[in-house]
Amino acid sequence: QVQLVESGGGSVQPGGSLRLSCVNSGSTRGGLRMRNVGWLRQGPGKQREFVASVAADETTDYADSVKGRFTISRDTAQNTVYLQMDNLMPEDTGLYSCYSRHISSPNTYWGQGTQVTVSS
Repeated sequence: QVQLVESGGGSVQPGGSLRLSCVNSGSTRGGLRMRNVGWLRQGPGKQREFVASVAADETTDYADSVKGRFTISRDTAQNTVYLQMDNLMPEDTGLYSCYSRHISSPNTYWGQGTQVTVSS
């Protein structure tokens, strides 16, 4: 089992920044170097959508809506994934959840989520 704990959410004004963290613990089987991890979000009245990911080989991917504003990174020593969010907009509001999947397993683990609210 892998446990994921997110933190860093909050309320900010448009144009503000937040940094989300997701700590992977438990049976990570090699840590983040062996795992594909990322973030999804679900806004009010919307379906859950992909935000960003970083693969085991450090390849990153972003949703078009966040390119140039969000940056995903990882600290393999801390087994932590970060999502730096700059120039936040009201449409970025939602529950942000991280996921983690070993490269050789179909099992995906999810965190509880952290709320991000962008409003003036």
